[in-house]
Amino acid sequence: MVFVTGGTGVLGAHLLVELCKAGKSIRAIKRPSSDLQMVKDIFNFYLYGDAEALFNQIDWVEGDILDIPILEELMTGTDIVYHCAGNVSFDKKDFQKLIKTNKLGTANMVNVALSTGVKQFCHVSSTAAIGRQKKSEVYTEKQQWVTSSENSNYAVSKYSAEMEVWRGVEEGLNATIVNPCVILGAGYWTESSLSIFDSVQNGLKFYPSGQNAFVDARDVARIMVQLIDQKIMKERFLVTSENLQFKVLFDLIADALNVKPPQISAKKWMVELGWRLERLLALITFRRPKITKETARNAMSESKYDHSKIVTALNYQFIPIKDAVKNAVAFHLQYNRKKN
Repeated sequence: MVFVTGGTGVLGAHLLVELCKAGKSIRAIKRPSSDLQMVKDIFNFYLYGDAEALFNQIDWVEGDILDIPILEELMTGTDIVYHCAGNVSFDKKDFQKLIKTNKLGTANMVNVALSTGVKQFCHVSSTAAIGRQKKSEVYTEKQQWVTSSENSNYAVSKYSAEMEVWRGVEEGLNATIVNPCVILGAGYWTESSLSIFDSVQNGLKFYPSGQNAFVDARDVARIMVQLIDQKIMKERFLVTSENLQFKVLFDLIADALNVKPPQISAKKWMVELGWRLERLLALITFRRPKITKETARNAMSESKYDHSKIVTALNYQFIPIKDAVKNAVAFHLQYNRKKN
């Protein structure tokens, strides 16, 4: 039996597709408020006529990774755990929520996995957990965490979660960690990083001068499955396809959507003014800010990641980001045709 957390998210849904294609017996936890429609749409996009039958083979159970008794019940008799669940936010007000879900939730998963005798555990972390430093460099798995103002609250929570996994390894847990970068793929454009597509489609005029690493959700899911299948444990792997300037990514998205790409380079003073005005507007209108200090500054920073470790370990070839963008747009067009 395979147990999956975070199955209702973009990455989790892609992982479920891979596991169902492999004929695995799957139990997935979901919150009572979670909607399964995006997962069903992703299954239909990739699996066509087999989608409904394969989706219905998943044993969906309502629960929460903060509920230890539920986890003990669900993980008993489980051989493999894929822990994808986590909270993503760059709003300073959400720090305690991030720590609770990402750190404490992961600690619960690790503890229950140890007590129930789980044989293999794959934890989804983030390149954010590598940490940020002011000097520009190419980050690898050997990077040592350094306490810095450059680290977001989200990064702190994901690093803390990783420490729980390594603590579990010291106590006998057979675990591996993947650190994906910004994930692109089939999914609703209201979902975290996929909102980039919606912004470009709606006529984004400015682009930030920074760069980051990007990866297709299919790559992350396949790598997770392969690491477990090949029993590559007690390791940490950066999972990134390409390091790209945001301008290059936005141009790829605009080309796939057949819309005009952003033309104006955002200056540092514009970005700094922008997040401050957005924070003020959010306070006045009682809503969450669309841009925060952390997201604004990250968009202007130069972040490069080296994926050679995972390429060597699995002899893996990543999907080009140009194809990842086309795939995401193809899903969006199919989803909207169905909706209309």
